[in-house]
Amino acid sequence: MGDTFLFAANAVLPIVFLMALGYFLKRINFLDKPFLLMGNKLVFRVLLPVMLFLNVYQIEDLGSIDFSFVLYSEVALLVIFLLAVLFTVPYKNKPGTRGVLIQAMFRSNFALIGLSLASSLFGAEGSQAASLLSAFFVPSLNVLAVITLTIFTDNEEMGKPDAKKILLGIVKNPLIIGVVCGLAAQLIRRLFASIGFNFRLSDITPLFSTLKSLSACATPIALVVLGGRFEFSAVGKRIKPLVLGTVLRCIVVPVLALSFAFFVMKNTSGAHFAAYVAAFSTPVAVSSAIMAGEMGGDDVLAGQLVVFTSVVSIFTMFAAIALLRLAGVF
Repeated sequence: MGDTFLFAANAVLPIVFLMALGYFLKRINFLDKPFLLMGNKLVFRVLLPVMLFLNVYQIEDLGSIDFSFVLYSEVALLVIFLLAVLFTVPYKNKPGTRGVLIQAMFRSNFALIGLSLASSLFGAEGSQAASLLSAFFVPSLNVLAVITLTIFTDNEEMGKPDAKKILLGIVKNPLIIGVVCGLAAQLIRRLFASIGFNFRLSDITPLFSTLKSLSACATPIALVVLGGRFEFSAVGKRIKPLVLGTVLRCIVVPVLALSFAFFVMKNTSGAHFAAYVAAFSTPVAVSSAIMAGEMGGDDVLAGQLVVFTSVVSIFTMFAAIALLRLAGVF
């Protein structure tokens, strides 16, 4: 049990420490507001898309996907999204807050924490299962996030949402573009291989090294910027939605998603369960706060939810992993 707790803490505490660093640097006036705003744009529009591109491109075998495994995650995600819309009805008069809460419930930190978490839980098989799932799950998370933040926003400049605006938001979303480009590069690589030309992006060493460097920057810069934008003085004003969002993300979602997977998906392997834990038990995605700021949501609340769910998830992920180990899954 001690090892399980340490594992969960090791997965989440670096996130908390980097956000704390960003907050400290802002407090000593090393980081100012204009820098943090530009950092937000850099992460959302460049660094995270490159990271997602490489994550998808480096999947070795998309053809080995167990589609029942992927289908469960997609159906569970959609059900969670619909439940989130219902749970947040009390905030119907505060659309910016409601949109952030809905996003917090369904949008896990799968890209930044989930892949390494699955690897730690079930080794290379867990890592492969999570990487395969990411090709489908990450775009779905971002499509739902665009829909949510387009419909529920406090930004009057965005106007009344309609299908065209939502579709345009999906097509122009940098994170979705990153995943789609990764899939396209995968397809091109396979087409070359089919005609006997075994070419990989890594063969262009300067380009590939640049992409890897940008990808490596994504997580630490995103967390430092997010910490710099955090305001403790705003917590009291948002305590009710903050508690609700944290409970939904860290307790309700993992219980629902993992319980149904355990009792309904009878033939689910340990590797697939490792991917499900990564998808449904991790804290709110760091990019959710960045996207909320870009699309007119309550980015202050969104940032607070990242911080608080990251801390609380140390204990809830430990509980989920421990229970699944007792049940013989891992």
